[in-house]
Parts: sequence; C-alpha cells; structure tokens
Amino acid sequence: MPIFQPELETLPRPELERLQGERLRERFGVELEALAEQPFRMKSDLRDAYPFGLLQVPLEECVRIHASSGTRGKATIVAYTRADLAAWADCCARALAAAGAGPGTIVHNAYGYGLFTGGLGLHYGAERLGCTVVPVSGGNTPRQAQLLEDLGAEILCCTPSYALAIADHVPDPGRLELRAGLFGAEPWTEGLREAIESALGLAALDIYGLSEVMGPGVSAECAEARDGAHVNEDHFLVEVVDPQSGEPLPDGEAGELVCTTLTKEALPLLRYRTGDLASLTREPCACGRTFARMSRVLGRTDDMLIIRGVNVFPSEIERALLATPELEPHYQLVVERPGHLDELTVQVEGAADADAVRRRLHSVLGLTARVEVVPAGHVPRSEGKALRVVDRRST
Repeated sequence: MPIFQPELETLPRPELERLQGERLRERFGVELEALAEQPFRMKSDLRDAYPFGLLQVPLEECVRIHASSGTRGKATIVAYTRADLAAWADCCARALAAAGAGPGTIVHNAYGYGLFTGGLGLHYGAERLGCTVVPVSGGNTPRQAQLLEDLGAEILCCTPSYALAIADHVPDPGRLELRAGLFGAEPWTEGLREAIESALGLAALDIYGLSEVMGPGVSAECAEARDGAHVNEDHFLVEVVDPQSGEPLPDGEAGELVCTTLTKEALPLLRYRTGDLASLTREPCACGRTFARMSRVLGRTDDMLIIRGVNVFPSEIERALLATPELEPHYQLVVERPGHLDELTVQVEGAADADAVRRRLHSVLGLTARVEVVPAGHVPRSEGKALRVVDRRST
C-alpha cells in the first residue's frame, strides 16, 4: 500500500534519530543522550496551569482549542497553532494511508466532533490525504448503517464498541464497500477485533492518541502487518518507563508510555507520562515503515475506567455522590457490556431520587449512567480494601 510521506516514514533509523535529536534540541534545549535525566510532565501539571498557563506562544497565535472530558473537575485544555494542525493532519493522513485509503476514498467518520479530538483530527487527516469525508459524528446508529451502504464508504472511523453497535443495524455486510476501520479512544482486545471484522467484513486497525499530546494519530497500525501501531517518531519521541520508579525499560518490556512532542508549537511537552501501559519494538515492519511500533494499550497506571470513549475516575463519581446529602458513603460501580456498548450502573445507598443523582453525574462527568439508590446494607461491605468497581466486561 502507498505510504503517505515515505521520505519520513521510511527514514533509516540513524537518520531518524538524528532528526529527533535536532528537534529535541531546538524545542527544549535538551540533548537526546540526556533525555532520561529530564523530569516528567504529568496531567496534573496541565490542570494546575488551567486554562492557558503552559502555552508557549501568544494565545492569538492559536487557531483552535480542544479539551479532555474533565473528569476531575476541570478539563485539560490543549491549543494548536496552524502548524500544529498541519502536523496533526499529516499524522492522521498517514494513519489512513496505512489503512489503505487514498485520494477519492470515502471515509465515514463516526467519531464525535467538538472539543473531543477524535472527529476533527481524522476529518482533517482524511481531507489532507484527498479522501471524501462523510462527517457523520456519533449517534443515530440506524442512519449510520444506512449511510455506509448508500454512500459506499470504504473506511470507517469510530470507537470499536460503536463499530459493533453499527453492525447490529447492518442486515447484510456483503452490501457494504468497507475495507478497513480505524478504531480507538477506548481499550479493545484481539477478540473484539475479530468480532468487528466478522460483523462488518473489514480489517480492524488500532489508532492511538491522547489530547494532551495531539489527539488521534500519534500511532496507528498498518493493514499489511497489523502488528503494533507505528509511532510518528518524527513528531513524537516515545519511551517506556517503569510506572513506579520511572526508570527506562528496554524494548519489548511493558511499562508506562512517555511521550515528548518534537514539533508542537502551542503546547510542547517534555517526557509526558501518558498513564497508558504498552511496550515498544523497533524491529523492521513488513510494510517498510521504520518507525517504532507500540503494542496495544494493555491498561492504565491508575484506576480510570473508559466507558464508551469517556474517561471516568471512580474518585470523581465518589465526590459527586458524597456532595448529595441524602446519600450514604457506600456505593459500587458496575461496568457491563450486555451488547456491544459499555454500560455503567452506580449503586448507592440513601434516600435521594435516582433521576436527580443520574442528572448530577451526567453534569459532572458528561456520561450517562444508570443509578440505583438502594436501602442501607445493600452495597457489599469489605473488611479490607473496598471493592468499588465490579467490571463484568469480558476480556
């Protein structure tokens, strides 16, 4: 399959590392050999600097603002200059090309548009590649399936769970033109990949990113190998460190992914701890790209839950519940996947109205959850560490 920017994506490793060293020095004044001696950046740094305290350019030079879901009160604000958006579009165009897209390919984009980085990132990447974009965003699932058939989309972009939800409304996958899908924004397994491919008749590919660093397109799988996501190393220098000690780990060993932005103008980050657990390999790939590849995200260093692409911290749910006087400090979160979409049920003891609690959680978290207000003693007690989360999703 054609490579979007072969002059960069197939650079020999010594030349790539030389380019990384130059960009690291220009952006941060740090030599590549001294990178491991530099302190980490954390998400708390962005929250503490809310909203624009870490900007490295005047605000008037920023042409777009995105934000995280803000599950700990304030959203994580990220800003982009025109050059940042151009680099982001290039990265997403590379991901789409690696999936087999090219000029004229119809791309059905069912990621959410707005402050969430997913929709607009892949939208501009598809246009950069010369694709024809169908900017459907999320929701109205039967119509999604109908448009896939009527418009002949070849590439589907959405979360993996939503891909299966769409598939429920596709009576005959043989009538679709889909060849590949770029699925991210939530953890998913090889079993889920197989289910999506069977349901929609396409090659299901992983795409990775996070808003603090850029958004989707930090890395993506190629259709040829489907053996790890190619990190765009000319824009992002990645490390894997021990989550406890922070010491660098060798290739092939799983740890916390740390990312340094090499070209970001508005909000450059040096050694940003992503909280995502993965491993790296720099072995050659069958597709010809020389970038390092990261494994599928294996988990998180914290207790964050990801429900339908929304980050949810149990501590934030607790804070919202305990701010309601009619509720007791006994609760449990039950995560299930009865169909293809995750569902969260909050069981809490007290005498409050369940609908009022549900609305409060939605206003705080941006997530729709079922709420069950139960009598005293209903929530299980523990003599040791409380079991706050019951995750019934299959692995």
